[in-house]
Amino acid sequence: MSASSWSAWAPRFQSLLRIMAAFMFMLHGTTKLFGFPAASPGGPVVLMSQIGLAAVLETLGGALLMLGLFTRPVAFILSGEMAVAYFQAHFPQSFWPTINKGESAVLYCFIWLFFSAAGAGPWSLDALFRKRS
Repeated sequence: MSASSWSAWAPRFQSLLRIMAAFMFMLHGTTKLFGFPAASPGGPVVLMSQIGLAAVLETLGGALLMLGLFTRPVAFILSGEMAVAYFQAHFPQSFWPTINKGESAVLYCFIWLFFSAAGAGPWSLDALFRKRS
């Protein structure tokens, strides 16, 4: 396979990255809200709290991103959520993400920032609705 034919797959891989990252992200929310697929340490979160809001954003935002619906604004909001999570919960422990356990927050922040600029890719409801109009 030539480099140019491999490059042609980039939009599809963009969609796959969005789908898989959103699925993993959504699991953070469902764990906090519903104890699924595993119980959250400390039990379910209080819905009307900052962690409760984060759980709702992760669950609903993750579902929207998996579908590729309203990708740019949802990804921008979730990128901000992850920046806040990192600087509130992880950064005070240490500057280094590998020490403060903030790797996933940093990665999600930049993955969602990418999708807020790049869009969902071809395998998305955004692309389907754009095609119809």
